[in-house]
Amino acid sequence: MSKEAVYVGSIDQGTTSTRFRIYDRDSRTVGSHQVEFNQIYPEAGWVEHDPMEILESVRVCMAKALDKATADGHNIDSGLKAIGLTNQRETTLIWSKSTGSPLYNAIVWMDARTSGVCRKLEKELSGGRTHFSEVCGLPISTYFSAVKLLWLMENVNAVKEAIKSEDALFGTIDTWLIWNLTGGLNGGVHVTDVSNASRTMLMNLKTLEWDQPTLETLGICPKILPKIVSNSEVIGDIATGWPITGIPISGCLGDQHAAMLGQACRKGEAKSTYGTGAFILLNTGEEITMSKHGLLSTVAFKLGPEALTNYALEGSIAIAGAAVQWLRDSLGIIKSASEIETLASEVESTGGIYFVPAFNGLFAPWWRDDARGVCIGMTRFTNKAHIARAVLESMCFQVKDVLDSMHKDAGEQGEVKNEKGEFLLRVDGGATVNNLLMQIQADVMGSPVVRPADTETTALGAAYAAGLAVGVWTEEEIFASEEKTKTATTFRPKIGEELRKKKLESWCKAVSRTFDLADLSL
Repeated sequence: MSKEAVYVGSIDQGTTSTRFRIYDRDSRTVGSHQVEFNQIYPEAGWVEHDPMEILESVRVCMAKALDKATADGHNIDSGLKAIGLTNQRETTLIWSKSTGSPLYNAIVWMDARTSGVCRKLEKELSGGRTHFSEVCGLPISTYFSAVKLLWLMENVNAVKEAIKSEDALFGTIDTWLIWNLTGGLNGGVHVTDVSNASRTMLMNLKTLEWDQPTLETLGICPKILPKIVSNSEVIGDIATGWPITGIPISGCLGDQHAAMLGQACRKGEAKSTYGTGAFILLNTGEEITMSKHGLLSTVAFKLGPEALTNYALEGSIAIAGAAVQWLRDSLGIIKSASEIETLASEVESTGGIYFVPAFNGLFAPWWRDDARGVCIGMTRFTNKAHIARAVLESMCFQVKDVLDSMHKDAGEQGEVKNEKGEFLLRVDGGATVNNLLMQIQADVMGSPVVRPADTETTALGAAYAAGLAVGVWTEEEIFASEEKTKTATTFRPKIGEELRKKKLESWCKAVSRTFDLADLSL
């Protein structure tokens, strides 16, 4: 495609906010807007979103970003070629195909209400917690969409009736947005992509299709499920009634997969995204690597209907940036998230404090939904700066736990190292602007951390997938990672091996204290 003014839009629908960003052909942002939306907590451990509020947040972000770019002299109306979409994964909803209305709030990925469903399945199925792992790469966990769908089927009468009358449509957030953006009741396209589908527990990782035996075992009707498509292909045009109309949606990836693409992670390269949670993915190439150390096997990306599939090992951490929000909103220790770096820098160490944010259990590599948060090692010497620093350290220790498992599963041959023999961790997400956090991460790992100039790689990855499908970019241009690293910041470890080892031992002791606490009396 020639060098005239060309733009690609990207919808980035996250757990706490929605963004819309517009990129030019040089991958520079020319307009963006972000809005937060409500988190709904009906009971302890339950987290929901209002699907209609999410739709409205997309509408507002589109309009505002378009206005900003136009005001800066960019002719978006004539130059916009495609829209990409990326989203919070696993979050589950069911809506009526005849009315277009949700039949219940969206159940968010970190919601833990399905622990009873999980325990029941583990007892009834011959393979226990890993019964479906060989097919879908995932253990039975409250995290994944299938068990959220089962809960809706068992507990919400409107859902039961809609499925019975063939009026129900199931989807993760990508599916809900695409259906509405492409017309909704008037011909909306009911699809999901391979990366989002790989997080449901229902897709066969090898065939990239819904797994019939799994559906039969769980009693899920295949008619309610969306069609699975690749991450980079024209899905449908945006319908009238939106701030942008007639433009193709041609890229769709779950947020962590989009970040991998935005970071140009090839086989053997890993990235860690720090958002509400933290998510570490290692591209394992065209081979599925089944984890023996508590990680998930998942799709990395499939860049076209006929393209080869890249797979990944993933470690998912439920609470990362959300712990900072907790300090701000629930404890009032800070007034804004950005204050935590200054506060934590007031002390040289945590003073022996270890904080484990197991608010709704622990994900990888522990998989303990009976865990609850602990803060240990407190004395009269402890102050709020120690606690703030312990919260930052907790993110880094959790990432280190996942990377240790990754090294064991992938082995020396499965990881790319630089000329110095160092394994580089690419990082992105909102929390990575915190230099102290990045330095602690390098110290805890004992290896370098590389932060790109633009840390919002999730939206960029979705834009890349969309642009690739319509000829704005080639794969070679997207994966020209040597250009990206020229403007990156590298953090190198500053502490010695002996101190690192002692801190990691103390962290493991703290993690062990979180187990079997879910039934503590109110």
